[in-house]
Amino acid sequence: METLQLTLLDDDGSLRRIALDEAPAFARPSGPLRSRVVFAAVHVVPRADGDNTPGAPADIDWDATSAFRRTMWSRGLGVADAMDTAQRNMGLDPSATRELIARTARGAREALTDPEIAAVFPEGAQVRDLVVAGVSTDQRSEHQLSLDEIVEAYIEQLQATEATGAGAVLMASRHLARVATSAAEYEDVYRRVLEAATEPVVLHWLGTAFDPQLEGYFGSTDTAAGAETLLRIIAEDPTRIRGVKMSLLDDAAEIAVREKLPAGVRMLTGDDFHFSHLIVGDGTGTTEPGAEQAPGEYSDALLGAFAATAPAASAAVQALDAGDPDEARRILDASEELGRHVFSAPTFHYKTGVAFLAWLNGHQQAFTMVGGMHSARSLPHLSRTVELAATTGNLEDPALAAERWHAMLRLAGYDLEDATGASA
Repeated sequence: METLQLTLLDDDGSLRRIALDEAPAFARPSGPLRSRVVFAAVHVVPRADGDNTPGAPADIDWDATSAFRRTMWSRGLGVADAMDTAQRNMGLDPSATRELIARTARGAREALTDPEIAAVFPEGAQVRDLVVAGVSTDQRSEHQLSLDEIVEAYIEQLQATEATGAGAVLMASRHLARVATSAAEYEDVYRRVLEAATEPVVLHWLGTAFDPQLEGYFGSTDTAAGAETLLRIIAEDPTRIRGVKMSLLDDAAEIAVREKLPAGVRMLTGDDFHFSHLIVGDGTGTTEPGAEQAPGEYSDALLGAFAATAPAASAAVQALDAGDPDEARRILDASEELGRHVFSAPTFHYKTGVAFLAWLNGHQQAFTMVGGMHSARSLPHLSRTVELAATTGNLEDPALAAERWHAMLRLAGYDLEDATGASA
């Protein structure tokens, strides 16, 4: 059988070919993933013929968007929706956000009636076990809000999200970052919002690499000082906190917080640069086959990178379940190499890579994004993305991916016959 070829575009404009292997056999789980709790922060699929130009309201292909979430559930992964991967504050408007959360929660409820999906989640799983959704203050268009108005905006979204059955992720608020003048004001706002929650929530600390407008969040530009504020918020009533998602791209800071979390509060890594060792655990606890680790010795996960590498993420947790941390590290290290490129500076444009890989892997009709953000990465950058996806086993259908990528190169005016390297 003829070997598949992949033509790539380098930074200098030259073309080269590499051999393209068949997709790895990442098996779907036969039962619930036990060793780690994993949520993939997923993107939204726009209508290919919709008006998704910059500044326009999001025009979403709801069927494709819902189908993409079912692929996560079929792998035993939960879905984290309406967060920054879904272009929150970068094209996903408040109306679309509300509809997205409601639709995904409804889809999760329907998925639990599907024997194949129900089988890969624990018995008695509820909607909030399959989907958590971002809660913020971005429905308020005013640039400046008072602290009382910020609390009201948070609670409005919190109540709407809880009404769907989805779990809540209390996201960092740009409004709060603009007006809070001390750690005490952060603590007061979070205390008041948490008192309104009817189920434990996930707290999200998003770093400036993802959103520069959040500089100084939790009252300080010093990470250690901000962490102390976060820990005080949690300590006031740990029963209201399901977990903490740290997205600072600082593994040492995450481990420092993780070690201080009260019992029952999970660390959900959002570190797309270092997730492999954070999830498996190294140096902080045993990785002997079959041995159990305490929650403080590893991180669970809530990652945008896993929206692009869901089969591998599922396989890695299955390896941990089988008592094989070395295999889990091998799989996750490869995915992390791809993640480091997709999330390279400017990091907030990583969503382009997630959508690009979804298109290559057949999960959407066209390489488009709401707000026109599919133009946020260069062709050579995307070429490196597809190369790493190919070499790390993250192309689900290599032949389809090559066909789509080559069509994109031809549309840009490249003659693929000019490529050097592996024979055609």
